[in-house]
Amino acid sequence: MDLDKILTDLKKERDRLARAIAALLGSASSTRGKKRVGRPKGSTMKKRRRGGLTPEGRRRLSTAMKKRWAERRKKANGWPT
Repeated sequence: MDLDKILTDLKKERDRLARAIAALLGSASSTRGKKRVGRPKGSTMKKRRRGGLTPEGRRRLSTAMKKRWAERRKKANGWPT
């Protein structure tokens, strides 16, 4: 291969990458001044508790499921109810 052609191709690639990096850096800096969307920082809204069970609720669920599984085992084994 011709060394001059390789150098020319590499320089073109370098220039293309430099333009791409500059474009990315320019877009990143332009988003810094944008206004925030959503609830303001000092708002007094209560945060909703999501998911999770209280220990008492977990206990009730556990006993209900154990009872249900026991009934299923009885039916599966053919035991009279």
